[in-house]
Amino acid sequence: MLVFDALERQIVAALQLDPRCPWRKMAAVLGEAERTVARRGSQLLESGAVAVVGVRPRPAAVLVEMRCNPGTVRAAAQALAQRTDTTFVYTTTGTGDCVAEILTEPSRMSDVLSDELPSTIGLRDSTSYPVLRYFRTIRGWRPEILSADRAEALRSGLTADSGILEAPKELNRQDTELVEALCADGRMSFEALGRRVRVSEATARRRSEWLLANNQVQLRAVIEPAAFGLAVEALLWIRASPQHVEQLGKNLAELPMVRYAAAIAGDYQIVADVAVDDMSSLYRFITGSDWARYAAGVDVSILLDARKRGGRFMRTSS
Repeated sequence: MLVFDALERQIVAALQLDPRCPWRKMAAVLGEAERTVARRGSQLLESGAVAVVGVRPRPAAVLVEMRCNPGTVRAAAQALAQRTDTTFVYTTTGTGDCVAEILTEPSRMSDVLSDELPSTIGLRDSTSYPVLRYFRTIRGWRPEILSADRAEALRSGLTADSGILEAPKELNRQDTELVEALCADGRMSFEALGRRVRVSEATARRRSEWLLANNQVQLRAVIEPAAFGLAVEALLWIRASPQHVEQLGKNLAELPMVRYAAAIAGDYQIVADVAVDDMSSLYRFITGSDWARYAAGVDVSILLDARKRGGRFMRTSS
């Protein structure tokens, strides 16, 4: 697994704050030569160590924890990852073998959960947890790499982590093609976007910025946390009394090791994805953090492999 050096960490942290940040601006804020930042950043993108991709929001989201027949976990995870409506697919330890997030329309939820998922290869049984509210999504994850002033200089209002489940607007053909292009490559130039959609560069810029500002496509920099030196990733399934859920979720969302946190319906009230240095750090995070006083119980699943992150297929672990 590639581990970023100091400059690479800063470049990736800048892309997390603004996935479309120009190399020139990034270099100026980081105090590095533009040529160096452009070269190193382009190498990271071309190698696949980091990818800037988009996800089209949907008004309904559900987490599915699957238990598989022996020897079928990888095949089941691969089948889930191939679905266009999954944003992440993880294999884990614990009571479930595989966890996935699905974004869809409310009208399709019954078909997805009752008809489509039960036919997944290797599936023995599953539990679904509808998402009620996001406290943080992956696009809002900000590990503590940059100083506060540099982070503020790089932050873009066009890529704020709203955390809101909302229905996307009906788009015309050109806007739909722009969204599809940005989902595939969130750093595609306005010139290239214009050529692809057959409009002028100025029109491509104006419509793309409108789509981003109006949350019609959500950009994020997708990486493996281990590339930041965060070797342990875990899902925390948290129980809490109703009056503590909101404060617990907000506390989790303020922590740099929390990549994702959502209120869910079911036996648990919150699920959180955390990335830390090692098992000792995970233990301290669970037992010694302020948020824990609001939790009535926590079940921990260690992430074994990520087949999909941020809507993007990941390389198979060796």
